[in-house]
Amino acid sequence: MKLIRYEKNTFIYYGELIDNSTVERINGDIFGEYTKSGITEKIDACKVLSPTVPSKIVAVGKNYIDHAKELGGEIPNNPIIFIKPPTTIIANEEDIIYPSISNRVDYEGELAVVIKKKARNVKKSEAKNYILGYTCLNDVTARDIQTLDGQWTRAKCFDTFAPVGPIITDEIDPDNVYIETLLNGEVKQSSNTSMMIWKVDELIEFISAVMTLNPGDIITTGTPSGIGPMKKGDRVEVRIEGIGSLVNFVK
Repeated sequence: MKLIRYEKNTFIYYGELIDNSTVERINGDIFGEYTKSGITEKIDACKVLSPTVPSKIVAVGKNYIDHAKELGGEIPNNPIIFIKPPTTIIANEEDIIYPSISNRVDYEGELAVVIKKKARNVKKSEAKNYILGYTCLNDVTARDIQTLDGQWTRAKCFDTFAPVGPIITDEIDPDNVYIETLLNGEVKQSSNTSMMIWKVDELIEFISAVMTLNPGDIITTGTPSGIGPMKKGDRVEVRIEGIGSLVNFVK
């Protein structure tokens, strides 16, 4: 299954990708019951939207050993989590707005999980039953503000600081896919999700013990080493094996 959310003639739909150029419209609720409509459309004639509209993004910090060392300090004993609000979300090929109060804005390419149904106190052995699929996310960060504040909320939560998409798929092994971030075509981050300290099922267990996860919510699983700054005019791409490419521009 590969799902995409799109706009056509002012109406918003979910669809299932038939191939790289064609989508079949879905009737119903992808977080509940739905059927294929038989109506197909060319993706080029549609506006691709963020693949979900979550009540929250729960992000995980320092979940790759090399990135934890890159930021300094010891590897955490438990997952470090924080929230990005829905106002941070933009879609594939939309603009990341560089805040006027920051002098360094970084890319952080990540694998993101889309929750299928309400999740609370989920055991890791049952976690896969709560996953709709996976997508790409760029956890954009104002690094200078993060350092100044000593905590992460302001630095992570500017509008446009969570590009996500372009699709949701359940056709990957989240614990073993290649992930890259490219800046103006040059590879800056290159790793594999097998290098994550806490796997997806462990993160769902940990986070759902703290808060209820709603259908459509996103858990983004952390970034590998190689983080670095972007500037206005840059093109940034998060590329994940089996999902595709999330491309955005810095404005």
